[in-house]
Amino acid sequence: MSAREVLLVVHTGREENIKTAKDVAGRLTDAGIKLRILGEESPDLDPACFGTVVKHAPEAAEGAEVVLVLGGDGTLLRAAELARPAGVPMLGVNLGRVGFLAEADADALDDVVAAVVNREYRVEERMTVDVVAKINGTELARTWAWNEASVEKISRERILDAVLEVDGRPVSGFGCDGVLCATPTGSTAYAFSAGGPVMWPEVQALLVVPSNAHALFARPLVLSPQSVVAVELDGVGGHPAVLCCDGQRTFELPPGARVEVTGGSLPVRLVRLKRSPFADRLVRKFSLPTQGWRGPSR
Repeated sequence: MSAREVLLVVHTGREENIKTAKDVAGRLTDAGIKLRILGEESPDLDPACFGTVVKHAPEAAEGAEVVLVLGGDGTLLRAAELARPAGVPMLGVNLGRVGFLAEADADALDDVVAAVVNREYRVEERMTVDVVAKINGTELARTWAWNEASVEKISRERILDAVLEVDGRPVSGFGCDGVLCATPTGSTAYAFSAGGPVMWPEVQALLVVPSNAHALFARPLVLSPQSVVAVELDGVGGHPAVLCCDGQRTFELPPGARVEVTGGSLPVRLVRLKRSPFADRLVRKFSLPTQGWRGPSR
């Protein structure tokens, strides 16, 4: 039987996070589970306590049982770059603020470690989007996103002139700060802040949200995951823009560029410890008022 291994990804910017990571590493090692850590994090994490140092590359997570993420949503998004191509599920522990993507908070570390050691968890798949940027038929970039792919203006004083296309047909053109193409997971992130709706994670759909658009028709759109959404930038008198995916991968777009987004070919896999409804997570994370609710038994 091959040795069990876990890739540990840590937000090392806080001393308390490092102490937590050392505690978790010790408990997993005592249970006979080998650890890997990323080279970029190793200066802050003693390799003698944390095991093998690996490069930040797709192969970093290959063969691991779980990618255990200690940090906030940004750390989880960073870890997804490694976990997704390897098909390895991620288990997030929130050591940040909101931590909407994380499965557990810091006070549940005992449950997290026990679940990993005993393999007592289930795995669910989350939709992603595939993204291609082109100009005059020439490919500029090919990437993906778990939360959202956003096309945004670079200069604050400029307006981004864009035309929105769905399945090969123009829908609307407007000046704006940007256009977001989000997944259901990403609906509670940037897209929510830009005025988009909340979508439950099990919904399979694409969400398109214009940001601060100067137009009569610039409402959020909910589309089939089989749809192809395109954002075309003005090529005559237009200005450069930027394509940003999950805040992790950015690409500059020249005037006249075209960005195409469709449902992703490869999902992100997440560890779930409890079967609590998404509504409970939504209420807890956003501190939503529920006073006066009596429930279905009334």
